[in-house]
Amino acid sequence: MFTEATAEPVARLIEEFNRLPGIGPKTAQRLTYFLLRAPAEQSRSLAEALIRLKERTIFCSQCFNITEEDPCALCRNPERDHQTICVVEEPLDVLALERTRTYKGLYHVLHGAISPVDGIGPEELRVHELLARVSRDQVKEIVLATNPNLEGEATAMYLHGLLRPLGMRVTRLARGLPVGGDLEYADEVTLIRALEGRREM
Repeated sequence: MFTEATAEPVARLIEEFNRLPGIGPKTAQRLTYFLLRAPAEQSRSLAEALIRLKERTIFCSQCFNITEEDPCALCRNPERDHQTICVVEEPLDVLALERTRTYKGLYHVLHGAISPVDGIGPEELRVHELLARVSRDQVKEIVLATNPNLEGEATAMYLHGLLRPLGMRVTRLARGLPVGGDLEYADEVTLIRALEGRREM
């Protein structure tokens, strides 16, 4: 891919950027050459941010969102509704729902969705932890906020089958969200309508 004209550190950084999701070879090259021309302090700052990301972040032992402290600020907050849990696929979905300032309950991050094609079954997700949490805490409602695509629907149906017999209310986000879309790309108004219009499964 690279010729003798490309210095090894440059080629290596291009390859590392190219491994990131959504970054192709051209974008990887642009980012690398941008950093090459930028002040050294900017590159150091980026490197330090990456190191801090890996050294200082952990998963909350209750909701499995990304945090610096365990439990996370959301789980510790006494102002939140601790009897309602919103189940999402990824930490980015928590950020999207929090931007609406509408949902006041807690979260549970699955870290994926059921996808037999990709070899992801329920055992690869934080399903066991969700069931243990529901049994331990006095949960009255579970909001299934998985993405409205094939994998998200399969995950919601699977969870519904496990949770419904436990006697709590199980709801699903309303269809304000486009089928095939991801929560992180939805605007606040769409997410607010989806939260307000959630329904029984």
